[in-house]
Amino acid sequence: MQKKIKLKSILFLLCIQSVVLFGQKKAQKEEYLFNDSHFHLTNYIQEGISADRFLEIMGNKAGRSTLFGIPLQQQWSYQNSGNYSPTYYLQTDAPLYYYSFTDAFIAMQYKSLSKEKQARLDPMITGFNPSDMYAYKHIERVLRTFPGVFTGIGEFSIHKEFVSAKVAGEVASLTNPALDSILDFAGKVGLVVILHNDMDMPMAKQKTEPVYLNDMRDLLKRHSKTTIIWAHIGLGRIVYPAGYGNDSTTDRPPNHIDIVTSILDDPAYSNVYFDISWDEVAKYIVSSPEIIKKCAELMDKYPDRFLFGTDVVAPPDQKFYLAVYEKYQPLWKALKPETSEKIRKQNYIKLFDNARQKVRAWETANVKQ
Repeated sequence: MQKKIKLKSILFLLCIQSVVLFGQKKAQKEEYLFNDSHFHLTNYIQEGISADRFLEIMGNKAGRSTLFGIPLQQQWSYQNSGNYSPTYYLQTDAPLYYYSFTDAFIAMQYKSLSKEKQARLDPMITGFNPSDMYAYKHIERVLRTFPGVFTGIGEFSIHKEFVSAKVAGEVASLTNPALDSILDFAGKVGLVVILHNDMDMPMAKQKTEPVYLNDMRDLLKRHSKTTIIWAHIGLGRIVYPAGYGNDSTTDRPPNHIDIVTSILDDPAYSNVYFDISWDEVAKYIVSSPEIIKKCAELMDKYPDRFLFGTDVVAPPDQKFYLAVYEKYQPLWKALKPETSEKIRKQNYIKLFDNARQKVRAWETANVKQ
């Protein structure tokens, strides 16, 4: 009986690999520009586009992409905004709440596609509350309900400017055991984790180390067996790197590149990667020739540890979708060709293909087909 189960597992994994390779070869023939490590199909009121429409928008410009919604729903409070229906969290003072149905929606969008189209997408689980000790059970339940679909978890947030304070209920924390149980489970299954955590408070002025950095370092070190992508290099819309522009924190030690370098230098963080998604992050990186040069030098030194992502939400067309990629043109030109290729394409394939195989193996061993 055990031999039959093992043989079934091997055949299942070979089938998955063949589908992945077919999708990769098709995309390679079309000379795509990038794989997208950070993409939202839906917005803060759970509206957006279909997965099939997204693939049309990707066209031959993006080879593969993650696929996730947003784990939070913006409440429409009549007492706050009257007849105006907010579609973004900055448009109202009403709270946000966790919206678990997003995972079922993403799964069904994925399952509606042909196998060939599915091979280009990596759905992610996001609809859990990271301050809930039962959160990892939600992730497990989603995997058991939709086997063969998900590759990772995220993007989910702990400290996020403007957002964290608006979430109803307990505030998420890097020191909460609930988060440890989530990352432990992800490591056990092989799920890739995309974690948003601002490195510092918004518009920090004090000349000290970023306020959330030590807790984040400790968290990453506690979960060395879990593949973690730190979204946006720990930056935000107004959580900016020291030395950016003319702000008064220019001489605040240590600067952002030094912090990232210290993590990449340390073997204890070999499981940690950074994505450079979001036009707000691109704004910092391409802000001057000097900063472009410093960022390119860092990425050339660690070409395996960065991934490109758009962080676009439900794009209406391809021009809108490609805007972040185009904004990074000065960076692409400054990087060594082999570094650019890894950040735009190869690192995604390495991380997400490895996760696909591990998660499918876990499902084969733990989920009744």
